[in-house]
Amino acid sequence: MPRTACLVVVSLVLAMPCQAQDRAVAYPGKPVRLVLPYPPGGGTDTIARPLAQRLSESMGQQVLVDNRGGGGGSIGMEHVAKSPADGYTIVLALTAQLAVNVSLYKKLPYDPVRDYAPITLLAQGPYVLVVHPSVPAASVKELIALARKRPGELTYASSGNGSGGHLAAELFNNMTNVKILHVPYKGGGPALIDLISGQVQVLFATWASGRGHIQSGRMRALAVSTAKRPAAIPNLPTVAEAGVPGYDSGVWYALLAPAATPREIVDRLNRELLAALKRPDYTKMLVEAAIDPVGSTPEELGDFIRSEIAKWAKVVKAANVRLD
Repeated sequence: MPRTACLVVVSLVLAMPCQAQDRAVAYPGKPVRLVLPYPPGGGTDTIARPLAQRLSESMGQQVLVDNRGGGGGSIGMEHVAKSPADGYTIVLALTAQLAVNVSLYKKLPYDPVRDYAPITLLAQGPYVLVVHPSVPAASVKELIALARKRPGELTYASSGNGSGGHLAAELFNNMTNVKILHVPYKGGGPALIDLISGQVQVLFATWASGRGHIQSGRMRALAVSTAKRPAAIPNLPTVAEAGVPGYDSGVWYALLAPAATPREIVDRLNRELLAALKRPDYTKMLVEAAIDPVGSTPEELGDFIRSEIAKWAKVVKAANVRLD
């Protein structure tokens, strides 16, 4: 190789770390869009909007929440998958989008592993099994008895086909041998509205979205969906404790960017998110919402998503749920 060509190659190799460092220093140079694959008003908003505010403060650029609901989260997820891999479009996705939908649908417009760069597992929490006050059931056992007495008459709302609340309810149906009919909505907000108005009778809601309505008496809480009681609501039994042994279904929240996003940008976002999780004001808000802060490396999140896909594939098959 001629001497001039060698010098050019060496210069390029030496420049690569500097270019990566320059990108990290320059990022973010404009507002960052945080996509939520749900309409406004649901439980995800109560987690994402305070997080966006804290990231805006620490990163020196606005982090704008962009609700893109529909299709069980597929519309928002596809949008992010097809966005430029530059760190300016990220997504806060839930169990449904990253671990469940791949087993529910024959064809998804995105691949939960291939199409995204994991950033961090933000938090985990339960659903709360709630009913409208008109439902004559004050416990899980009474709800099961009522559903068996009136098969096909009770309805449950969810934030969409394939959502975590949908699967939690179908698992409940399957494990109790009851038939509470599914009424899907385009997000948690509309589902809550119709539960409160009595259009539907049952809902697996997040504590963040349902807490105020439970405390005001507009809905009645029967149990939490996870295997353990959250510290924020210690007096509410788990579904397993209340009469369905072995029942366990929760929701987790993860941050991801489009695949091929530069690693230095992923690392910067990871650091910012872990720092947000250490802020007492934000962690207090999560704990009060019955959500446990987690925080992880990108690699840990990638491994977790793959393990959850395998777990929920078995649940979907056992529940005989398929959305085509």
